[in-house]
Amino acid sequence: MALRTDPQVQVPIDYNPSSEEEFMNPLQLEYFRQRLLAWKKQILDDSEATLNVLQMEPLREPDLNDRASSEADWSIELRARDRQRKLLAKIAAALRRIDDGEYGYCEVTGEPISLRRLEARPIATMTINAQERHERRERLSSDG
Repeated sequence: MALRTDPQVQVPIDYNPSSEEEFMNPLQLEYFRQRLLAWKKQILDDSEATLNVLQMEPLREPDLNDRASSEADWSIELRARDRQRKLLAKIAAALRRIDDGEYGYCEVTGEPISLRRLEARPIATMTINAQERHERRERLSSDG
């Protein structure tokens, strides 16, 4: 069911998806597509800024304490960038779901994911209930 977003759909600046509308209508799909693309751009811009700073700053501080502090800071920064790299894959998957007409529907139950949840986490793939069940199962399997 390839349901590509309509390039003619213009999202008004003050638009907020509403439960009064048909779920995942072209306007809602375009709204979430634009949010995901903006999020992706922000992550890529931040990554580029990090790379530029890494290239500009000396990696070896003369003082051992300064060097340790600097290395700890970069370690934290690089871990954050790794998390964002994984987030980029989830954003790409969400954009594919929009193109395939599957966005906004739970991958487990097929039920609509609430608009509030999608607003908070546009990459969500499950309803809150399905996510909670999934996390409970993960905890039980890791405890055993």
